[in-house]
Amino acid sequence: MNTSSLKAWLLATRPKTLVAAVSPILVATALPVAYHHNWSWAFTIYALLASLFIQIGTNFVNDAVDFEKGADTETRLGPQRVTQAGIFSSRQVKWMAALMFLLAMVCGIPLVIQGGVPIVIIGLCSVAMGYSYTAGPFPLAYLGLGEIFVILFFGVIAVMGLNYIHSGLWSIPALLAGLQVGVMCTVLLAVNNLRDVSGDVLVNKKTLPVRFGKRFARCEIAFLCFAPYVMGAFWLGQGLWLAALLPLLTLPLAIKIVKNVFTTEPSPVFNKFLAMSGALHLSFGLCLAVGLSL
Repeated sequence: MNTSSLKAWLLATRPKTLVAAVSPILVATALPVAYHHNWSWAFTIYALLASLFIQIGTNFVNDAVDFEKGADTETRLGPQRVTQAGIFSSRQVKWMAALMFLLAMVCGIPLVIQGGVPIVIIGLCSVAMGYSYTAGPFPLAYLGLGEIFVILFFGVIAVMGLNYIHSGLWSIPALLAGLQVGVMCTVLLAVNNLRDVSGDVLVNKKTLPVRFGKRFARCEIAFLCFAPYVMGAFWLGQGLWLAALLPLLTLPLAIKIVKNVFTTEPSPVFNKFLAMSGALHLSFGLCLAVGLSL
């Protein structure tokens, strides 16, 4: 593989979105520390690798299928997609997606040995939903169900699953932390969908902005940005003050993102807002994890 091909594959991973795979792993590792349960760096690393490979595989499927369905054209406002640009064929990108999902399953073997049947189910569902996000007979992104997918699989299931592997427990704190992380992660998807609303209308990709309009999409982004801070009040009742307070350090960035999407029409500048949303998700997750750990 030459240097230009390698750079193209790296572009196709969509590096700015990969924070979606990192934050839930950080938070899920901090929870056992907060509640004085056992935990292991090895399981954290295996889970992080599996999560990253699923995210990358999902992105590859999205790259190929959106092109095949006509959602990605030369007029798209987002960053370049390798299939649409003709760098790789959709068949090549799909095969690479399959490889990423296979690597995710390999990384998940130690997690399955530790966690048993529940982790087998979570792993298989995660891979299946990663493929079904844009492909298959019921593509979630084309039915306006992408937000539910992200909240569940990059929030609730990721945090609760890894916390269970560490501690052997299914808990309300893990559910709440998963909701916080998942809702904040969904900001990336919501900003992306608002940016692409005009093109998605043309190919009948029924995202929430297409179904309900741009004003609804802006209000959705505001809700997604601020709800995790409100949910943080839960940690006060648990006596984990830092877990409630440290994430507030990221609130100015959340306010800036909301202000930007309300005052700017969808355009290439939304790519900057998308990067800001990724930074918000990662910094929020990091602050929450540090707050739980301390």
